[in-house]
Amino acid sequence: MSYTILPTTHHRHITTTLSILAISVLGWLYWFHPVTAHPTAARSRLPVVRTVYFPATGHHLSNRVGFLDFWRANGQLHTFGMPITEELVVDGRIVQYFERARFEYHPEYAGTPQQVQLGLLGREWFDPQGLVMPPASAGDGAFFAETGYWVSGEFLEFWERHGGLPVFGFPISDAFYDNGVLTQYFERAWLRYRPEALSPFLRQQQLIYGFDLDTLDEVQIDDLGRRVAAQLGLSTAPVARLPGAPDWSPALWHRWIEVDLTRQRLFAYEDDLLVFTAPVATGRDGFNTPRGEFAIYYRLPEQTMADCLGGECWYVPNIPWVQYVVGGVALHGTYWHNAHGTGVRISHGCINLRIDDAQWLYTWADLGVPVRVY
Repeated sequence: MSYTILPTTHHRHITTTLSILAISVLGWLYWFHPVTAHPTAARSRLPVVRTVYFPATGHHLSNRVGFLDFWRANGQLHTFGMPITEELVVDGRIVQYFERARFEYHPEYAGTPQQVQLGLLGREWFDPQGLVMPPASAGDGAFFAETGYWVSGEFLEFWERHGGLPVFGFPISDAFYDNGVLTQYFERAWLRYRPEALSPFLRQQQLIYGFDLDTLDEVQIDDLGRRVAAQLGLSTAPVARLPGAPDWSPALWHRWIEVDLTRQRLFAYEDDLLVFTAPVATGRDGFNTPRGEFAIYYRLPEQTMADCLGGECWYVPNIPWVQYVVGGVALHGTYWHNAHGTGVRISHGCINLRIDDAQWLYTWADLGVPVRVY
């Protein structure tokens, strides 16, 4: 394979071909662009591409070929981690490595959801190890005839809820124990089950109510991006920040949340880009969730709620990831029901989320983030 660092302002070794191309383009602009007499006006017409910087790894993430928007819209830090290289040209294709993934630009699909795709890091790491794992003859959950393996339990739930085939690919092993940790390989990822991420209290509630509860970190995505980059000898050394590139933060964009009471669905946006969606359960008749334009005004990672209203009293301890939007109405996780998105409105006015969804939203949002309920 041939690797080339994609030219940026801090890379001074530009190939002769690119130099000739640049001179040709500049010449065309000089002779034929209608604003050549006003260079400032000409510069103002150049495309503005958002580029952000991650100080923890010392690398940029740009939207030149759509990588930044793909990262923002498909799980962000939780799914992919931070960039560990700049954009590279590998065998003629623009790619970039992240802690848990490799992004690839496919110009043949420009303007479609397939423009940015994820590399098959699972295969690239798993196959050279020489590990042979015959598929199980029977299993439960979902069977993938394409590779002959089953996915079930926590892995299947995680796979379905956090990206499915485009993000994780097909399974390329059955679930197995690796140094005492339940794990499973997929074409694009390596998943590990960490039951200790579910607190003793939530584990107890899971037994009491008889349905599965999940935290955001119960299934973890291994750092295959780092592993494959090291295997290939790629440099992940930090680079100097490009002039004007801010530190990445969700606050770089206008964040806002919508709650659709009819569809029982929540949507989170950065500017006009949808970055997160989740099922909800809202207030039942007599305790209807209010409609209107609100904003998050108070937040707690955990709270015990106790009150009396409309002839009813309740005491609910250890409610996770609480964000108040109006009066006593809050976005929060729930462990006492799993009616989210079913159309069953069960709350006393609050906007109930699954625990892992409430956790993701809590880490992403902040005080003052607008919330529109309709």
